[in-house]
Amino acid sequence: MPRPITLFTGQWADLPFEEVCRLASDWGYDGLEIACWGDHFEVDKALADPDYIPRRRALLEKYRLRCWAISCHLTGQAVCDHPIDERHRGILPARIWGDGEAEGVRRRAAQEIKDTARAAAAFGVRTVVGFTGSSIWHTVAMFPPVPPEMIERGYADFAERWNPILDVFDEVGVRFAHEVHPSEIAYDYWTAVRTLEAIGHREAFGFNFDPSHFVWQDLDPAGFLWDFQDRIYHVDCKESVKQLNGRSGRLGSHLPWGDPRRGWDFVSTGHGDVPWEACFRVLNAIGYDGPISVEWEDAGMDRLVGGPDALAFVRRLTAIEPPARSFDAAFGTTDPA
Repeated sequence: MPRPITLFTGQWADLPFEEVCRLASDWGYDGLEIACWGDHFEVDKALADPDYIPRRRALLEKYRLRCWAISCHLTGQAVCDHPIDERHRGILPARIWGDGEAEGVRRRAAQEIKDTARAAAAFGVRTVVGFTGSSIWHTVAMFPPVPPEMIERGYADFAERWNPILDVFDEVGVRFAHEVHPSEIAYDYWTAVRTLEAIGHREAFGFNFDPSHFVWQDLDPAGFLWDFQDRIYHVDCKESVKQLNGRSGRLGSHLPWGDPRRGWDFVSTGHGDVPWEACFRVLNAIGYDGPISVEWEDAGMDRLVGGPDALAFVRRLTAIEPPARSFDAAFGTTDPA
């Protein structure tokens, strides 16, 4: 079951796209999961300039790379978020931020995600990975007491904003892979269930499996894969480690990444607490044959060391054989039944 291993370019978007292509190729990656920020993949230019996509393809071909997914996490975050504030201004293009009026930002972000689907289709990519934002994430502590109707309105708001977006995904034959992640409408197991219910389980919407946030929430990533196997549209290999010592907590204590006082942090893939072998055995069992994308993030490691280090780790994981599909495949003979 050969699966391509790609590098997610989001954490490398400070570098020119061609430089990231060169690095990934030199290290031995098969392709890229390209971020829609920096100069890596610019949605407005992809739709306005007839030469933009051919130039991107030519760069990939020059470095013997392919692309199976593009990622719109930053703009997607603004579609449902409440409040909209300076955090969003820091991650959004000026044309999406505009004057900063919240509902205008949300509407422009929604239009950009529709255009991202169109640009992905033109690029020959069938999966867009990203965030949705959430109008109810700020209620996660459940105090002041949160009326059930407020939660229901949050999921209704998500459906109202995302169903028209998903209509465009359907029109152009592209799927949206939502990354289950704190601050999003689906951030754990039961919110993932509720999110699918809110949009009637429509096929345009599935999940990007990233277990780094499952670990510190004490969720079972392999179990999630099994239960949502028909919705696993993309896989990111991102890693985290818990360091709960009686002082540090799961919520991070408003401490920055890399601060040793944090209760958990991101580390290079293969250096943390994700049960990778169990996850890959389930990926084999459910027949996932899409890309395995390394999302590298580690405040304590040089990324030029971490990029190839993570690739070597994932290569070993992909060597785990899928289960035999029949008696004949397992024993080289005829099934006695």
